[in-house]
Amino acid sequence: MTQHFDIVVVGGGPAGLNAARAAVQAGATVAQIDDNPRAGGQIWRQGPAHAPQAPLHALLLALRSRQNFTYEPSTRVIAPLGAQGLLLESAERGGMSITYDRLILATGARERLLPFPGWTLPGVSGAGALQALIKGGLPVRDERIVIAGSGPLLMAALGTARQAGARVIAVVEQASAADVARFGVSLLREPAKLHQAFMLTRGFVGLRYWTGSVVREARGAGRVRQVTIRRGGRDVTLDCDRVACGYGLLPNVTLAQALGCAVNEAGEIVVDAEQRTSLERIYAAGECTGVGGAELACAEGEIAGLVASGAGATQRAALQALVAHRARWRSFGARVATSFALGEAARTPPPDSTLLCRCEDVSVGEVRRCADWRDAKLQTRCGMGPCQGRICGAAANLYFGWPAATARPPFSPAQIGTLIGAAEPPTAAR
Repeated sequence: MTQHFDIVVVGGGPAGLNAARAAVQAGATVAQIDDNPRAGGQIWRQGPAHAPQAPLHALLLALRSRQNFTYEPSTRVIAPLGAQGLLLESAERGGMSITYDRLILATGARERLLPFPGWTLPGVSGAGALQALIKGGLPVRDERIVIAGSGPLLMAALGTARQAGARVIAVVEQASAADVARFGVSLLREPAKLHQAFMLTRGFVGLRYWTGSVVREARGAGRVRQVTIRRGGRDVTLDCDRVACGYGLLPNVTLAQALGCAVNEAGEIVVDAEQRTSLERIYAAGECTGVGGAELACAEGEIAGLVASGAGATQRAALQALVAHRARWRSFGARVATSFALGEAARTPPPDSTLLCRCEDVSVGEVRRCADWRDAKLQTRCGMGPCQGRICGAAANLYFGWPAATARPPFSPAQIGTLIGAAEPPTAAR
């Protein structure tokens, strides 16, 4: 049986939750699809030792008390169905379909992982992945951790690791000291952000904070035990138990592309002043439209929820205030992007023997010999594994200038019963 809703929101982070609340309060029937078992997304991720933060707690209270709201956790979008439908797979209920009058995409962003020798060793992860693992219950007390890559996410990972009792022995930032200093000065315009940064880093007291540096290699027998950092013209090797390395965030636009929404050269979903995409009935909000942090995502999500539900026409003052708030945080996001743009060291491919595609065991050298991304897929199966090029395709785009990889339905591994059910004529329940 196919369920129908006025609005379906895909994503349960700050943007999606604010969109859902605005639409629900306007009287629309709303379904929220979230592939995580708990609401909050990556920014507000919950866990065994991490209760909901205050903004998340307030949103959940406002939503759970409403009869016109349906929440589907641990549920993935497998494929679009027709003009206004989605094929879903739930960890609890298996395959199901859903239809909508309007759709809000709040699919967030994913971490950019760039390969280096040893990046497939146990104990090596992304910086954001380390945060997620710790919040999910991974014990790291007394572990020696090196956090590397670029951007504010490194600071968030530092704060989470320290809170869990880890010994963070170094934070390795690829941006130059001058760029980081300029960004630090710009935080004077946002005192709350400046205070947050200080609380996360403790002013870097007792910590190596190396700018203009990148991870060159991780080594170990069975798991990572050492990491070599390139600092200017010399290499420095540190003993460690874990390496977390991530080079910023990339918008998740897989579903938007499959639906036919326009995506710009930066890989962001194109939206207008009211968060409408290029397609009628489809809106987008949050980091899938451009990375800018929780404040920006909240504003964009609420705008999308108000407009999609029709409440924007009657709440013009609230909408105008949200637009001004959005402009402020878009400016902040632009400063982050400029300050932490990847430099030459980060953009230089690793040795040819390094694995590029972990799913299919394809090396950088094998891919380098190909003419383009399509040729690489045909000749080496690069990008043909479960992640469909989300990781290796992003690296190939950076290293070789090839267009970013585009995933095709089914977007995630799915049960055969789910796919068979999608071919059966739907029975709508309204």
